[in-house]
Amino acid sequence: MTSSKVVVQQFWQAMQTNDFRAAAAWLHDDFVLDWPQSGERIRGRDNFALINERYPAAGRWQFMINRIVAEGDEVVSDVTVTDGQITGRAITYSTVRGGKIMRQVEYWPDPFEAPAWRAAWVESTGQTA
Repeated sequence: MTSSKVVVQQFWQAMQTNDFRAAAAWLHDDFVLDWPQSGERIRGRDNFALINERYPAAGRWQFMINRIVAEGDEVVSDVTVTDGQITGRAITYSTVRGGKIMRQVEYWPDPFEAPAWRAAWVESTGQTA
């Protein structure tokens, strides 16, 4: 049996191909994805693939895995996503069952300008996403 961490890595590698049907093959029959910030729930592989296929984009999507942490069937991934114009960072909590991703909760935090008041105690990383 493939480890949960490898399942999530393979999912993100499939997303990188922009073949969202191939990526959806890593999803369980009862897959559910929640986007808490917009209050949306996506049920099923087909809906997942269709949303990604129809998402307005300036170009081909690129997915860069920054970090993956796994414990048993629970996996957290930190991925930078860009279409060449828009860059975002997704923090995704995945639950893996039987070698497939059953559930995801995904957060898309918006970058923001660091406040000037704390400049004396911090250094810039040069990145906001």
